Amino acid sequence: MKLAVSGKGGVGKTTFSALLIRALSEQKKRVLAIDADPDANLAAAVGIEGAEGIVPISEMKDLVYERTEAKPGSIGGFFKMNPKVDDLPDALSATLDNIKLMRLGGVKKGGAGCICPESTLLKALITHIVLARDEVVIMDMEAGIEHLGRATARAVDRLIVVVEPGRRSIDTAMHIKQLAGEIGLDKISLVGNKIRGEKDRQFLEQHLPDFDFLGFLPFDDALIEADLSGMSPYEADSAAKSEIIKMIEKL
Repeated sequence: MKLAVSGKGGVGKTTFSALLIRALSEQKKRVLAIDADPDANLAAAVGIEGAEGIVPISEMKDLVYERTEAKPGSIGGFFKMNPKVDDLPDALSATLDNIKLMRLGGVKKGGAGCICPESTLLKALITHIVLARDEVVIMDMEAGIEHLGRATARAVDRLIVVVEPGRRSIDTAMHIKQLAGEIGLDKISLVGNKIRGEKDRQFLEQHLPDFDFLGFLPFDDALIEADLSGMSPYEADSAAKSEIIKMIEKL
């Protein structure tokens, strides 16, 4: 099962991803977790010790140079477009129980885009993970779906967009759906987060009628406290865990 998770910044997609990863691990699934959002820290949310010390792959200059034969930060020139990546998930993952976690990091884009060694390595790695690995793969994406190409999009079993009751979150979900459609990814579900009651749930269902809702997570002070104390949300005493298990059954 290959899942990509997206949504507006601050909507709670990393919290949702961490809950999903830990619940799947507890069900004895082997999970490969990919932190593809430079502004998030999935490792800390999952509960991996020393999370802040994990170096993103895009910042491993020697590795990028070794695999692409071009200096990181360079644009143009010649470099390998199909670098070797199949050994990286096992070599560079942080681990916890049945979970392997990789942090991709960001690539500074020049102009409208970036054809550079770092982005080439990351895209090749994502393609390998989605097409060739046999674990459950959970990718915590940026607010868009920049890391996915057409080949990988067709192989992703589901794009899960996390939304909260609010106009900007709804607009982001619509934008992500449009981007996904352009690369042939039409298997999309929503997860409503920070739901304070039936009114919030109805608001999302009314404003996003064309989407399939996988489920809803409550607004819960226990999750906020877990985040503030540097604890995984899965360790919190929250109803969110039972809701996540229902979502896994649906998936």
